[in-house]
Amino acid sequence: MIRKNLKFIIGGFMIVSVVAWIGATGFQEGKAYYKTADELVLMGEEAYNTRLKVSGNVVEGSIAQEGRRLTFDIEYNGAVIPVEYVGSAIIPDSFDDSVQTVIEGFYTRKGVFEAKTIQAKCASKYEADYTDTKEE
Repeated sequence: MIRKNLKFIIGGFMIVSVVAWIGATGFQEGKAYYKTADELVLMGEEAYNTRLKVSGNVVEGSIAQEGRRLTFDIEYNGAVIPVEYVGSAIIPDSFDDSVQTVIEGFYTRKGVFEAKTIQAKCASKYEADYTDTKEE
């Protein structure tokens, strides 16, 4: 009877250990530090090989697309970072010059941010046209 219980205890421990390991691994892979472009520049060596989300404004005139490869620069507080995105995901319609954007990916030693995802922020406020529509 004790042997039978021991098997269940060991089996249960193994299952709990595997589930905990999978959870910890998934959490580490999904974790991304949120920085602005100027904070990324100040990170130095720490920025390399770290999954990051970086916020900044698209530099006017910097967007270039060639096939699935999209390059542009983002700027925040005077710091400019070149960005390269190669992917098949549809680029947001609101992505354009001067729009605020959040990119997620990795900063390379070449000084280029390799984006895996691009999010363009849209205007947060709708302003209605309040023309006088009173009928007399």
